[in-house]
Amino acid sequence: MTKGSELLVAALENEGVARIYGIPGEENLDVVDAIRRSSIELVLTRHEQAAAFMAATYGRLTGKPGVCITTLGPGALNLATGAAYALLGAMPMIMITGQKGILSSRQGRFQIVDVVAAMKPLTKLSRQIVSPRMIPTLVREAFRVAQEERPGPVHLELPEDIAAEKCEDIALILPHPVELPLAAAEAVDRAAQLIMAAERPLLMLGAAASRPRSTSDLSRFVLRTGIPYFTTQMGKGTVAGGTELYMGTAALSERDYVHEAIDRADLIVTIGHDTVEKPPFIMGPHGPQVVHVGYQPANVEQIYFPQTEVIGDIGRSLRLLADAVEGRIPHAAALLPLREGILSRIGARATEERFTPQRLVHDIRQVIPPDGIVALDNGMYKIWFARNYRTRVANTLLLDNALATMGAGLPSAMAAAMLYPQRRVLAVCGDGGFMMNSQEMETAVRLKLDLVVLVIEDGAYGMIRWKQAVDRFPDFGMTFNNPDFVKYAESYGARGARVEAIDEFIPTLEAAFAAGGVHLISVPIDYSENTRVLVEELRERLPAAGARA
Repeated sequence: MTKGSELLVAALENEGVARIYGIPGEENLDVVDAIRRSSIELVLTRHEQAAAFMAATYGRLTGKPGVCITTLGPGALNLATGAAYALLGAMPMIMITGQKGILSSRQGRFQIVDVVAAMKPLTKLSRQIVSPRMIPTLVREAFRVAQEERPGPVHLELPEDIAAEKCEDIALILPHPVELPLAAAEAVDRAAQLIMAAERPLLMLGAAASRPRSTSDLSRFVLRTGIPYFTTQMGKGTVAGGTELYMGTAALSERDYVHEAIDRADLIVTIGHDTVEKPPFIMGPHGPQVVHVGYQPANVEQIYFPQTEVIGDIGRSLRLLADAVEGRIPHAAALLPLREGILSRIGARATEERFTPQRLVHDIRQVIPPDGIVALDNGMYKIWFARNYRTRVANTLLLDNALATMGAGLPSAMAAAMLYPQRRVLAVCGDGGFMMNSQEMETAVRLKLDLVVLVIEDGAYGMIRWKQAVDRFPDFGMTFNNPDFVKYAESYGARGARVEAIDEFIPTLEAAFAAGGVHLISVPIDYSENTRVLVEELRERLPAAGARA
C-alpha cells in the first residue's frame, strides 16, 4: 500500500524532477516527508512568490517544468504573480498546493479559499486531486500540458487527507517525447516566394525563438540567408555572436534608431514572435508585409496581422525555408548599410565618466563572459539593457517583457546560479524591485550560491517617475528612502560594497566574482539620459510625438 503523498513524489521523480522550490505548510507535511525520503531536493524560500519565480526560470532555461510547492490559502495565493509571470512568459512550471481535508473537516472554513478556481485564469490547467489513484495520470498530464506549445504553468491541489490516504500500488506513466508538427509545404513555399521577391527584407527574432530546442537552427538560418535581423527584448541572444547581421534590439515600440531599418523594410520575417511582448514594431496599412514563423498561429492584433504564416516546429520550419531560399535572395543585404549607424548611435557615450545607464551596461558587458547570465528585475534600466547589451548566447539576458513584474530579478538569478554553478550570474535590480523580494538574500546565502547582486539606487520608482515627467505631471508620490544596502547584505551573511566612483565599478564586480559567495554591490544612477536620449534625441530625429517605452 502506498500513500498519496508517496505516489505524488514518485511521479515527480518519474518526470526527472531534481528540486522543488517553496514553503510547505501543515497541509503538505505528508508530501514533505515523502520528499525527505526521495532523491528530490527541497529548496526552502522566504516567500512563495520567489519560489514561483525560481521554478518558472528553471522552466525558461531548461524547457522542462520547474516545480514549486506551497500550503493552502495565503501561501497558495502568493503564487499568483509567479503564475502570471510563467503564463505570459511561456515558461513551463508546476505549482503544487495543499488544502484542508475534503472527505471530512474539523476546522470549518478556516483558511479555505477556492485556489483551483483562482488559478484557472492564470494557468493552462488547474485541478484538484480527489483520489490518490488519479495521481500518476494527473501528474503526467500536468507535465505534458505545461511543456506543450505554448508552455506555461499548471496547478495541482492535493488535499491533506488525499495525501495521507493509502491505496494499492499504481504504475507510473512513463514520459515520452512529443514531436511538434511540421509546417505545411504550401506555407513554406508562400513564405519563400515573398522572401525571394523582397527588395528590403529583415528578420525579427522573438521570445519563442529562445526556446532551447530552436536556437541552433535559427543561427544557421540567419547565416544561410544573409538577411540582417533585429530582436525583441526577449529574443536577444538567439543567434550566436560573431555575425555581422545584427541590427539592434527593439527596446521601444517605435521611433528608436533600429526602427530606421524596420520602417524601410518591405518584408519582415518574424521568427517566434509572441504578441504578449510589448510591440517591437507597429504594423499599419502602408507598412511592410509580414511572414510569421512560429510554433502557433499569430494572435492577430490591431498592430500585428501577418500576411502569411509558417506554423510548426520552428527549427525544422527554418531548415525547410532555408533550403528553398538559400542563394536565391538577390536583395538579402539591402538594409545592411544602415547597421553601423544604428549600432554606433545606440552605443554612443557608453564610456563617459558618469554613472549613466549606458556606462553601467558597457562595463557589465566587459565583466560577464559570453555564457554568463544577467537576470534583470524590472525598471528603467531594462530599456537600456535591451538596447545596449550585446548577447552571444541564448537565455543569457533574462529579461521579462511580458508580465514585466518587479521582484523577479533576484529569484530568477538564484535559479540560474543553481542550474549553472560554473557560470557567472549577475542579478540587476533597481532599489524598488530589489526590496520586493530582498529577503531571498538569506536563501542565496544558505544555499551557498555564487551570485552577485547589483542594486541600482535612485531612491524612486524610476520608470514611473520618468513617465510622470514625460507626460508633464508634477513629480509626486514616487520617491522613498533606502536602507544601507551594504549593512543590509552583511546582516544576511553576504558581502556588501558601495561603488562611489565609476572607475571602481569594474574592479568591484571582478573582485566579487573572484571571491565567490553572495555579494551585493550598490551603485548610484544618473537617469538624466532617459529624457536626453529616449525622448529629446529621438523626438529630434523624428519630429513626431515622443518615443514610447
